[in-house]
Amino acid sequence: MEDICSPAVMTLIVLGIMAILFVTELVPLTITAMGGAITLGLLGIIPASTVFSGLSNSTVVLFAGMFVIGAAMFHTGLAQKVGVFAVKSFGTSEKSLMFGTMLIAAVLSSISSNTGTTAALMPVIIGICSVAKIPASRQLMPLAFAAGFGGTITLVGTPPNIIANGALKGAALAPFGFFEFALIGIPITIVGMLYMMFIGNKLLPKTEGNAEAAAEAGDLTADAKPTSNDPKKMWITGLTLLAVVVVMALDIKRIPLEMAAVAGAIFLVLTGCLKEKEAYRGIDWVTIFLFAGMMPVATALDKSGAGKMIADGVISLMGGNPSPYALTAILFLLSAILTQFMSNTASAALLCPIGISIAKGIGASPHGVIMAIAIAASCAFATPIGTPPNTLVLGAGNYRFMDYVKVGGPLVFIYFILCSILIPIIWPFNIVAPIVAQ
Repeated sequence: MEDICSPAVMTLIVLGIMAILFVTELVPLTITAMGGAITLGLLGIIPASTVFSGLSNSTVVLFAGMFVIGAAMFHTGLAQKVGVFAVKSFGTSEKSLMFGTMLIAAVLSSISSNTGTTAALMPVIIGICSVAKIPASRQLMPLAFAAGFGGTITLVGTPPNIIANGALKGAALAPFGFFEFALIGIPITIVGMLYMMFIGNKLLPKTEGNAEAAAEAGDLTADAKPTSNDPKKMWITGLTLLAVVVVMALDIKRIPLEMAAVAGAIFLVLTGCLKEKEAYRGIDWVTIFLFAGMMPVATALDKSGAGKMIADGVISLMGGNPSPYALTAILFLLSAILTQFMSNTASAALLCPIGISIAKGIGASPHGVIMAIAIAASCAFATPIGTPPNTLVLGAGNYRFMDYVKVGGPLVFIYFILCSILIPIIWPFNIVAPIVAQ
């Protein structure tokens, strides 16, 4: 029996309180994350110098750079222009419009904000639906879901992907490559689009869109409003984004991901594509501080032995020598359930360090386990509160809570089956995870 004052037990108590606060959001997510790190420092579980070390983590810098580049896409009007052109090109029949909407939303969200993508395309979709006499409720939920699909395709598509990489780096394991997420992201995007077009569309309600609610939802997303429609700035932004993505994809050792992202962001500000204040507003500070706060917590889990205690407990409950396949399935379900009610960023930040500890405990490569947690954290389809895009289209589409459950619930289950099959094939559990220098 562990002493209640032991570092491991105190860390678990702090983590348990944080988990409750993450789910209930009684206090802001950033306060929970940073407060947890500070508490662990005050308890002496981690050194004082470690408490705010997450703010200097290279992953935080990568976050910030890509947020600024994504904001430039919306401020210059590039994202909106691409969206309008693409959606109108697919025609105005219900299925062709749905396909076009989901395709462009998935592509845009793979390299920029899921929320910004949804907010930018929403008024376009509502306008086209009005002209084509199609209920907006038939298109807005597919739009929000597709923004979630696309986020799984690249490293920078959604915060859980970057958090997964940060967790691997923190454990001195080789991180995923920029497009490595596409190995599972593209298949689930295709399956998700097919599901929405042939099954989900039968479950969608047929109610008229709420234009007033759409306008209010758009107002909530400042980075979706273009402040310039200068074609030159659009070209500069597009080419800069392309250059940054190519450099990241080539994995040039002398140009780390965060350096490429920040260089691109600085260039866009210097060329006037984005004002300095707009760049600051484009950064999702909640994600930044949430990640920065959870990094020291992950360190405490490892150094105090709390992570090993959780791992040993799970392994014991699963029979002492659990199959890595069963373990991955359980962690996928846990992450998928949590993300329906709490931030996907928080879900991934909470579970990734635990997943690594458990995988190490059973001698399995952690990469498949971590990928399952990250992808599951993006499966927030079954509630309107699981992810901002779902909330944005709630009023505009006149949806009810149960509409998300009916349409999104089966999709989460399909993704669970698909990922349980594909992830162990793509990232085998019996391949020893390479160690990298910290």
